[in-house]
Amino acid sequence: MMSEDDMHRAEELLRNFKGDDYAFGNGALGKVGGYAAKLGRKLVVISDPQIRQIGVTNIVIQSLEREGLIVVDEFDGARANAPREDVYRLAYQLARSEWDGVISIGGGSCIDSSKAALTLATYGGVIDDYFGTGKVSEKSGGKKNSLIAVQTASSSGAHLTKYSNITDMMTYQKKLIVDESIVPKSSVFQYDVTRTMPQSLTRDGGLDGIAHCWEVWMGSTGKDYYNQMSEIAYLAIKLIVENLPTAIKNGNDLNARYALGLGTDLGGYSIMIGGTNAGHLGSFSLIDILSHGRACAILNPYYTILFANAIQDQLRRISKIYSSAGFITEDLTGLEGRDLGEAVAKSMLALSRSIEFPTTLKEAGATVEHIKKMLEAAKDPQLKMKLQNMPIPMDVAAGDIDTLMKPTLEAAYTGDITLIPELK
Repeated sequence: MMSEDDMHRAEELLRNFKGDDYAFGNGALGKVGGYAAKLGRKLVVISDPQIRQIGVTNIVIQSLEREGLIVVDEFDGARANAPREDVYRLAYQLARSEWDGVISIGGGSCIDSSKAALTLATYGGVIDDYFGTGKVSEKSGGKKNSLIAVQTASSSGAHLTKYSNITDMMTYQKKLIVDESIVPKSSVFQYDVTRTMPQSLTRDGGLDGIAHCWEVWMGSTGKDYYNQMSEIAYLAIKLIVENLPTAIKNGNDLNARYALGLGTDLGGYSIMIGGTNAGHLGSFSLIDILSHGRACAILNPYYTILFANAIQDQLRRISKIYSSAGFITEDLTGLEGRDLGEAVAKSMLALSRSIEFPTTLKEAGATVEHIKKMLEAAKDPQLKMKLQNMPIPMDVAAGDIDTLMKPTLEAAYTGDITLIPELK
């Protein structure tokens, strides 16, 4: 259950984060028209077919019409994982249409692909030109794309962030655009629309939200934003851990849905303060067998053990959440160092088992070839930011990928945590 204090503090944090540019909670969909009027009169709507079926797109269009705005075209959003082919298709459709702004309605893949397609339609080139950090701003001069994001799933936080994950379906590898210019000008998330989410998406999205918070929190050790990050991450993870099992059992529990919406939104806030790291980096190479949230949920407990000595304060704080939720039954008083890391990691795995998630890569269907692929991807200069965001940054040139990451991934594959090196 979500306490009144937790709810009000989460809402306050989100208002402090986005101000008047974000409408969330009850009745939020009706505010799209007001935001869109600031972009111009002619609009394109991009939405997922299933979102149209449940009526969300119609509610948005009605909000636009009340403002006297015109929908000049409606396009289908991207498939899961935002394949680059779908980005090019959307970019072509946008280039052939005349519009003042774009409304993207859907989950993370729809919004991510809309961010990328709008960039291509506006500035040209190929998608590879924009992978990495700050490449869009080089063309835009810092101007934001004319995009309003309407989120429909408690998961990625794509409606709030500067990230766009795009997938090469030939290699099953994700790559990342990171740029302030692709942050939507305004965002909307009416949490009760998520009651139609299937159990699988509810599971994946909730654990994706935890991953956003935990990875940034781990990596914030010694940073000037550590205290800020600690409050945001602690509250977000608490909301998700306490309410995810309830939302899975009863999708119509609107209190649980509201809590998950707040928690995963705070995950979006987290990744605008600092960056994700090891879990997300590995997940980019597993899309042929695992959803993003599921991959992060498998990998992060093992990286928690690897980085344990650098995240003692975070471990002590987060252990209270998992203890209160019943996933830690032992007394952790006096535990420290790696022992504390292992106890917290086991509680994370216990949460996964409680919602029928796999807890090892092998159980999830990965092969040794996937490990090789993850190790190779970690050496890609375009993903260097993920190595730098780690609590103890890894250096490709120093051989850290082979000496630190490889045995940790082997532990995640087999479940044998004794394979994980101990970092001082």
